Amino acid sequence: MIWQQNYNPFGNMLISTLLAIVPVAVMLIGLGFLHLKAHIAAFAGLLSAFFVAVFAFGMPADLAIRAAGMGGLTGLMPIGWIVLNIIFLHQLTEQNGSFKVLQDSIAGITEDRRLQLLLIAFSFGAFFEGAAGFGTPVAVTASILIGLGFSPLAASGLSLIANTAPVAFGALGTPLITLAKVHGYDVMAISSMVGRQLPLFSLLVPFWMIWAFGGRKAVVEIWPAILVSGLSFAIPQYLVSNFIGPELVDVIAAISSLVALVLFLRVWQPKRIWTSASLRQHDDSRVEGHTLAKRETHSCSAVMRAWMPWAILTVFVFVWGLPPVKTFWNNLFAPAFQIPGLHNLVQKVAPAVAIPHLEGAVYVFSLFSATGTGILLAALLGGLIMRYSIMQLVASYFRTVWLIRYSLLTITLMLALGTLTRFSGLDTTLGLAFATTGVMYPFFGTLMGWMGVALTGSDTASNVLFGGMQKVAADQLGLSPNLMGAANSAGGVMGKMIDAQSIVVASTATRWFNHEGDILRYVFFHSIALACLVGIFVTLQAYVFPFTLMVVH
Repeated sequence: MIWQQNYNPFGNMLISTLLAIVPVAVMLIGLGFLHLKAHIAAFAGLLSAFFVAVFAFGMPADLAIRAAGMGGLTGLMPIGWIVLNIIFLHQLTEQNGSFKVLQDSIAGITEDRRLQLLLIAFSFGAFFEGAAGFGTPVAVTASILIGLGFSPLAASGLSLIANTAPVAFGALGTPLITLAKVHGYDVMAISSMVGRQLPLFSLLVPFWMIWAFGGRKAVVEIWPAILVSGLSFAIPQYLVSNFIGPELVDVIAAISSLVALVLFLRVWQPKRIWTSASLRQHDDSRVEGHTLAKRETHSCSAVMRAWMPWAILTVFVFVWGLPPVKTFWNNLFAPAFQIPGLHNLVQKVAPAVAIPHLEGAVYVFSLFSATGTGILLAALLGGLIMRYSIMQLVASYFRTVWLIRYSLLTITLMLALGTLTRFSGLDTTLGLAFATTGVMYPFFGTLMGWMGVALTGSDTASNVLFGGMQKVAADQLGLSPNLMGAANSAGGVMGKMIDAQSIVVASTATRWFNHEGDILRYVFFHSIALACLVGIFVTLQAYVFPFTLMVVH
């Protein structure tokens, strides 16, 4: 029997909205204020979502259980699979000492902590976002930063802040390609529109990150380098998105930024070298085993061997993200399972969609094409090059599984929560609340995208969730659908730093377990402030000349 979603079960949008926000509030309050362990807070949020969905919104209990189960599977594959294998690679490089050589080689480019952040968190992270997405950039950059001696909070929080501007074009343009495919947008129009919103913030984010790290003085002392880093990313981001398409935007922009900054640092260095790796030089989050890296001189061959596993990782991640490669592996082995008792048994209705449709519940076990598999193969090949035996690799892998067992559990529970809210319609109720804001809709519609990513952990999922609603609302208000579809994605990128999945990835990569609440409290202000700035910019594009000239109709 088909169950229709009911977005206002009490006939009062205020009451329905307050109930819909309960699961998210339970999880965030548990993490941020009650200092619960992440898996406990996630379980509490999931339990509250079940009760709200079943007893308030009328969802049959068996459908709710199956929806949560499907989300849990998605949490393990592909998200947990990425985290597990990137930590495995990091463990291998630490155990044989090559990671220390890599740290020293980065310090050889610059010993200034602010410039290291620009190189690693912003430019290098953007490449991994463009090539793979789905938590890979935060996992890689946070693990490198912690090895360089950054405090866990600095490594986690700053990696999350940096991983914002590239997200809309992440994983070879997947969020925008999916938005266009699912909701009928023109892919080039939506790519161009996002490319006229995000470059301003691609220029702003590196300044913001360094300000968050060291304050105003830290920015003033290295502003030329920040400007080079941001401009060399923002300009290619605009050009590629507007004239080529969304697929290679981040990859090209990230390489441009990385090369431009390295070349610039050959002719310019700040007068004062900033050596503190703590937030604003007084962060006390350092834990045992995390000490400031001391630079040593190594031979060229030693440096090349140290970078080799990460170079292999870069190649594998990029190749695994290419559509023909994914198609090849999926054709070879990617069994799809319809979730019994859930597939096509939940109907999404107006006003969330113009035409009612059934929600599919198909889990694709895409083991071979998953980014995590590419990372695992890169780690194994890197391990063999580092002269580990097969038995040593196996033993290290199982130690890694045990090390991050609670993180994997947390990711599973959080994805279960996100999937349950989607199938029950709780997230749509929250979206409809934003859609009632009238003339202020460009601002609040942008925040809808922010909320979608904060809830689901994915700009792609947020675009699937709210892309149709943005189109309907834009038509009703006389706005450009392309403007609001792009705003959903551009606003969503700022929600990436507070989504629970990303925070768990960051805490796992830095091995700062059970401190997810500290990370959340640190990044929350940055997330909402940047999202509001995007909302203001979109509002200007909607109503104020000459910003209206930027809109693709």
